Amino acid sequence: MVSDRSTALWLPSPPRLETSRAPAHWRSVNGVLEHDGQAADLWTKREFGDFELRLEWRWPDTPRWEDFPILNRDGNAEIGADGRPETERVLEGGNSGVFLRGFAKARVNLSCDPVGSGEVCEYRSDPRMSPGLQRALTPREQADRPVGDWNRMEIRLRGAGLTVVLNGEEVIAQAPLPGIPGRGPIGLQHKRGRIQFRNVFIREMK
Repeated sequence: MVSDRSTALWLPSPPRLETSRAPAHWRSVNGVLEHDGQAADLWTKREFGDFELRLEWRWPDTPRWEDFPILNRDGNAEIGADGRPETERVLEGGNSGVFLRGFAKARVNLSCDPVGSGEVCEYRSDPRMSPGLQRALTPREQADRPVGDWNRMEIRLRGAGLTVVLNGEEVIAQAPLPGIPGRGPIGLQHKRGRIQFRNVFIREMK
């Protein structure tokens, strides 16, 4: 299934994500799907097994300066000479994500964090995960465009293996997601700030 008509693809969240609400704060205008920054996640009407998802997204509002922790490429916080985590001051526009197969832990982050979008934070920060897995789910590089510009992302999930390409750069490569269901809906998360999506395509792979 492939579609560029976002309003036909989505419906309220499935019950397995208890914090989600009805998507009253989403609207589609001139081919752009926009969330107003107030509340609610948005979910596909159908479930998917192996799939490829392509979409573009951006933060449309004026950003503000915020301090974020710096992570190294192993997914660990950088510690300064004073023994405290180091931070970086960056322009922050919001925080969102893409849920995979209806599994709250399997969320590909869309953020302004210095580590870059594409991170799977709930796996990366889980102390039960091996160092190799934490490293695999930390972006290889920060490939986000400046706040306000459109970003293009491709997410491929085959079995439990996740690949994320952001603006032409492969930031996550065949990283395993232990415990992810074999099928489930795809969700656009709202966490913080107004966000816009366009050119949303989903293709189920055989």
